[in-house]
Amino acid sequence: MVKIALLGAAGQIGTPLSLLCKASDLFDEISLYDIIHVPGIATDLNHIDTRARVSGHLPEDSGLEKALNGADVVVVTAGIARKPGMTRDDLFRTNASIIQDIFTEIAATCPQAMCCVVTNPVNSTLPVATEVLKKAGVFNPTHIFGVTTLDVVRASTFAAHALGDNVDPKDFKVPVIGGHSGATILPLYSQAQPPVNLDDETLANVINRVQFGGDEIVKSKQGAGSATTCMAYAGFRFVKALLAGKRGESITEEAFVYLPGIPGGKEISADLGVDYFAVKIQLGKAGAMKALPIGKISEHETKLLEVALRDLKANIATSLSFMV
Repeated sequence: MVKIALLGAAGQIGTPLSLLCKASDLFDEISLYDIIHVPGIATDLNHIDTRARVSGHLPEDSGLEKALNGADVVVVTAGIARKPGMTRDDLFRTNASIIQDIFTEIAATCPQAMCCVVTNPVNSTLPVATEVLKKAGVFNPTHIFGVTTLDVVRASTFAAHALGDNVDPKDFKVPVIGGHSGATILPLYSQAQPPVNLDDETLANVINRVQFGGDEIVKSKQGAGSATTCMAYAGFRFVKALLAGKRGESITEEAFVYLPGIPGGKEISADLGVDYFAVKIQLGKAGAMKALPIGKISEHETKLLEVALRDLKANIATSLSFMV
C-alpha cells in the first residue's frame, strides 16, 4: 500500500500533479488538501480507471491531519505563485508561513514520510521546513527534498532547442547543481552526456534560459501564473524516482537537500561553505542514500558557481532568520 498526500492540490501545479499521480497507477491512495475545491477534484479523479482511491480534504474538521495520516510521500505545492514584478523575497514572506504551518502538522502526523517541497522559493522554503522538523525532534535529512527537477528538465530541453528541430531533449543528461532560482541554478554542460556542442555565445544564452526560465513563463502568462504544468511534470518525475528507490532500484536525481545529514554530503558542504545545495542524490529504500560529488567543472562554470553560492547563502540566511 502506497499513499501520497498532495498539499495545495487545487492550485495550478497541484491539480495537474494530482492527475499525473492518479493516471500513473503507482498509488493505492491519494489524499488531496487545499483551502478550496479539493473534494470536487477528488470526485472528478475517482472517475479515472486506475486503482488509487482519491480523497479531498479542506481545513475544517482537521482536514490537513486527515490528508497526512498514513502518508508515505508528501508533496507540498501550497502557496502563492510569483507574479510580474514580485521578487522571490516578497514571495518568501507569504509562503514561509504556509510551509511552517504544514510542516508542523507533518511533524505531528507523518514524521517518517518522504517530503518533497515544491513551494517557491525552494532555496528558502526547504530550510524553513527542516527547521520546523528539527524543533519537533523528528528531522530526518534523508527524507526531505527541495524539488529542483524542473531545472534538469529545462537544461536538456533548451539545449535540444538550440541544437535543432530534430533533437530529442531526452537524449541528453545534464547535471544541474546549486539552488532553484536565477543565478543559483548551475547547469553543468561540461558534464553533459552526450556532449552538447554549442558555440560559447549560444551556450551562454542556453544557460541563462535555464536559470531564468521561470521569468519567461511569468511574462508569457501576463500575470496569470508561473511555471505550472512543466513543474507538475518535473515534480511527478521526482516522485517516481523516489518510489523507484524505495523499491530497491538504483536511481539518481538532483535535489536541494541538507547536505550534512546525507552520506557524502558533509564533505561537499564543507568544500562549498553551505549546508543546503542541489546535487545528484542516489536514492534508495531509505530515501537519500548518498550525495554524489560535483566532479570536475569548467572555468566558466567555476565563476558561475561563485555567484550561485553568494546568492544561495543570502537565501538560506533569509529563511533561518524567519525561524528565529
